[in-house]
Amino acid sequence: MDRDWEAFLAPYELAVAELKIKLRGLRKQYREKEDHVPIEFVTGRVKPAESILNKAKLRAIPLERLEEEMSDIAGLRIMCQFVEDIHQVVEVLRSRKDMKIVQERDYITNRKASGYRSYHLVIEYPVQMLEGEKIILAEIQIRTLAMNFWATIEHSMNYKYQGEIPDEISDRLFRAAEAAYQLDEEMSSIRDEIQEAQHVFSYRKYREKGSDEK
Repeated sequence: MDRDWEAFLAPYELAVAELKIKLRGLRKQYREKEDHVPIEFVTGRVKPAESILNKAKLRAIPLERLEEEMSDIAGLRIMCQFVEDIHQVVEVLRSRKDMKIVQERDYITNRKASGYRSYHLVIEYPVQMLEGEKIILAEIQIRTLAMNFWATIEHSMNYKYQGEIPDEISDRLFRAAEAAYQLDEEMSSIRDEIQEAQHVFSYRKYREKGSDEK
């Protein structure tokens, strides 16, 4: 099936651009309220055509069904400091009127066999195109910095070994995933102290900046 990929991907590009602005705007609002900021940073991307075709072939998705059956053509990733922040962000996204959550996958409570942990939301998001409104599917992954570090390494290994990671390396990756989660749990146990220290540090930086500008 011939396809104009630039035209096909245009609404996904627009959705990612808009969602990055909105999610970063949430982060700014928390900062302005001087609350703990649950969002550390936000990234986003649109799958290139080659990746879409490879996944469609792997999952036996007909090309004419891509929009309905491939939920991660547009992908956003929200990084958090603490596991508790992930659940806070999920609650905020559930309450929004500009998107509709159609699927949730909790890979934190129910980690994958590989050790992978993250919280996935599939949303319907309306994009205003020249031809009118178009609702697209997008995936939002929410994870801690430690989870993201592990997932980035595991993704590279999967690419290197084409999904057939040797058992010895898989075992080591699994142990590393458990170690990363233990780090998250330890940080959660001293969360109040960490947040207090960060607040003091931010206040001092603000005072110092104010003094420099006088």
